[in-house]
Amino acid sequence: MLRTDIRLSLPSKGRLEQATLGFLASAGLRVDKPNPRQYFARIPALPGLTVMFQRPGDIVVSVREGSVDFGIAGLDAVEERRGEDGDIIILHEALNYGYCALTLAVPEDWPAHSISNLQLPIANHPLRVATQHPRLTSRFLAEKGVGAFHLIAAEGTLEVAPAIGYADLIADLVSSGQTLHDNRLRALDDGVILRSQAVFFANRAALKARPEVLDLARQLLEYIEAYLRGQENYMVVANMRGDSPEAIARALFAQPDLGGLQGPTLASVITRAGERWHSVTIVVHKDRLIPAVKALRSVGGSGVVVSPITYIFEEEPERARRLNENL
Repeated sequence: MLRTDIRLSLPSKGRLEQATLGFLASAGLRVDKPNPRQYFARIPALPGLTVMFQRPGDIVVSVREGSVDFGIAGLDAVEERRGEDGDIIILHEALNYGYCALTLAVPEDWPAHSISNLQLPIANHPLRVATQHPRLTSRFLAEKGVGAFHLIAAEGTLEVAPAIGYADLIADLVSSGQTLHDNRLRALDDGVILRSQAVFFANRAALKARPEVLDLARQLLEYIEAYLRGQENYMVVANMRGDSPEAIARALFAQPDLGGLQGPTLASVITRAGERWHSVTIVVHKDRLIPAVKALRSVGGSGVVVSPITYIFEEEPERARRLNENL
């Protein structure tokens, strides 16, 4: 049966659900979910979009099979279940939350600290690896030359598997590492299978077949990219003496941290004393804020004001342009 609605599926529980709802709200895409037990919601800013809630792995399968158009989940879930046919296209690969790493971990008392040590036979049986990511884990172990291993599909808590004896080691998602430590496990030095964070993805066929889905993908990318770029920068305003905007601009351009996006914005400041002052506005990356303030002072800037930025909209967002190329 053909459907006419456009669907976005979000994580249904846990820290990833709360982080996703918080991220979307901050980006101007607040999800209206009156009843926390409901599995459907809406985004007032995008009335043509139906929001659904599923487990991350189910989100990937739903998008892959085409019953859902868009999804947000961890990269680990996407890479584990996306399939080999290119049905899923990642629209934004770095939403800057949900950080973790799929990692091999062994009991603390093991002598092994690297994957090469795992090639030794253990109790006359292949290495038994408990994981919820069999595809990624088997590919990683094969690439690393681990010859004999047996994957054990597990649900729920993996950390207990070596302790009770049904696995020798685990491949699990690790954030701080505290859970491993609490269960007397240790990550291998070179055992990171995949570094993951939240990603935004879509069904490729839906983007190609339905213009309204492609249009909504561009709208979502506009919001997401503008918001994320805004979070990376501050708006800095300062007053400077100078005979002309051009003279002030030359002084600013001589400092590498004062170029702004395309250049500084200058406006005349009307003073009671009739002196020639200008207001300078630039956008500065957060990592370069202190050097930028020092540089402004060095060329005569004073009264420096720093403000957060919600959005920086580009003429065409980078990932929206990439989407057009990929399709």
